[in-house]
Amino acid sequence: MQCLLCAALGLSQRCLRGSLRLIVWPGWEEEKSQDGVKWKQLEHKGPYFAPSYEPLPDGVHFYYDGKPVKLSLAAEEVATFYGKMLDHEYTTKEVFQNNFFSDWRKEMTAEERKIIKHLDKCDFTEIHRYFVDKTAARKALSREEKQKLKEEAEKLQQEFGYCTLDGHREKIGNFKTEPPGLFRGRGDHPKMGMLKRRILPEDVTINCSRDSKIPKPPAGHQWKEVRSDNTVTWLASWTENIQNSIKYVMLNPSSKLKGEKDWQKYEVARRLKGVVDEIRSQYRADWKSREMKKRQCAVALYFIDKLALRAGNEKEEGETADTVGCCSLRVEHIQLYPEADGCQHVVELDFLGKDSIRYYNRVPVEKPVYKNLQLFMENKSRGDDLFDRLTTTSLNKHLQDLMDGLTAKVFRTYNASVTLQEQLRALTRAEDSVAAKILSYNRANRAVAILCNHQRATPKTFEKSMQNLQLKIEAKKKQVAEAKAELKQARAGHKCRGDDRSRSFLEKRERLLEKLEEQLMRLSTQATDKEESKQVALGTSKLNYLDPRISVAWCKRFGVPVERIYNKTQRERFAWALDMAGEDFEF
Repeated sequence: MQCLLCAALGLSQRCLRGSLRLIVWPGWEEEKSQDGVKWKQLEHKGPYFAPSYEPLPDGVHFYYDGKPVKLSLAAEEVATFYGKMLDHEYTTKEVFQNNFFSDWRKEMTAEERKIIKHLDKCDFTEIHRYFVDKTAARKALSREEKQKLKEEAEKLQQEFGYCTLDGHREKIGNFKTEPPGLFRGRGDHPKMGMLKRRILPEDVTINCSRDSKIPKPPAGHQWKEVRSDNTVTWLASWTENIQNSIKYVMLNPSSKLKGEKDWQKYEVARRLKGVVDEIRSQYRADWKSREMKKRQCAVALYFIDKLALRAGNEKEEGETADTVGCCSLRVEHIQLYPEADGCQHVVELDFLGKDSIRYYNRVPVEKPVYKNLQLFMENKSRGDDLFDRLTTTSLNKHLQDLMDGLTAKVFRTYNASVTLQEQLRALTRAEDSVAAKILSYNRANRAVAILCNHQRATPKTFEKSMQNLQLKIEAKKKQVAEAKAELKQARAGHKCRGDDRSRSFLEKRERLLEKLEEQLMRLSTQATDKEESKQVALGTSKLNYLDPRISVAWCKRFGVPVERIYNKTQRERFAWALDMAGEDFEF
């Protein structure tokens, strides 16, 4: 009999190798609903709110034009947000400064606005020093004091960090509302520096079952709304003020519902594997279509498939950043070169993608794609749409027609997972040490992150940590050299004496050298890995686009402890993959 989860995905039991083991994963053996219902009973305590603002001590001053100014409580709180970040790169950016100052003045009294008119006359030095000292004092706490703080955090976790879902005690993901502060954004976000307002109970919608004990809001407050929607899995929601996006309190990734959702996502991507050749043949045929809309759709699909571009509908409501995706590309975002870098038919793409992260790629494409792009750009100005006959809606409909459940994200997931599997196969050698195998794994993961344009700024501490690592490497090289000299002497001594004592000493020297060389190899590998990963964010693809069964199978096949790839939290999240993936698993 076909399982209900397979039926929901349109998959046969035969194609889900290992699925029977999966269905008996704790909590998954229960009957699955097919009418969109996610739970029957849900009870929780609601979110935990950020503590109220504590005013600065009397000895800590803000200065304007060299003179101390006593700020109102609201203005002082916002000033501390900037003061805390004074040594951060963000506070050197003009956009950040302008947005902060504009929002800060809105929090000031009329009297304060008359005095404080220019950010460059503001002195936040004492505020910054106060928080630096506070951080240092927290680090210097005794073991007993740290243990007390840890116990308080655990008490909070026990009270707010769990819910009851259909009789199971499930862990909640992030049960705390985000504290107020200054918005940073990613890349060159035009809203960086704007004030993220404090979330109040009046902003929050609670979701729980009708028969449950409704969570109590903090004293003197009330919830915006209490509802019972069992077709969704969030427990609480609110709208943040910067981009008007909805934020949710969700179940922990290790929960039953989250695990099921993850598994389904990767199974849909695996299903694409069975039809992708047919889809590629179809879009190649459509490059020659007489219908312009079909041609544009086919070229866009080529970009989504080969370059892992997003469809282009991720922009948040009210977002002013000029971010685009595949369907919203404009003529100005693309340059065509008949020949470049020793290749023919080269396309250069340069635009702001999701989260204002720049996407730049210069890549050779197939000749019909190049010719079509020339056609799409004819008689258009720089600001015109490249795919003027195409929308994300029409593209998504076309994808659905090609395969049930197919989206641009499914293509990203499929191509990311296939790339990881192929790279691991090409890079891993069975005879390598565990450290070398992990370097191969990270290189494979890096290939995926580059494909998906998962960038990050080089960490501020990178140079210092690399210097420390190089010092360790030099010290270890010195130890290896000394151990080699000692081993040489031990060999000479044993050759001379030939007794058990000299043999025992020689064996100890050999073991020591072997241990030191292994440590040196591990440090050198770590330095290489660190250098190669300094501007690539490996976590996003590893947690969201790569089928974890590929990594688990690789670990089992090559004798790498899975703890070296996934930390404790990640192992809990992917417990289903650890349970079902054997060393012969193929995506």
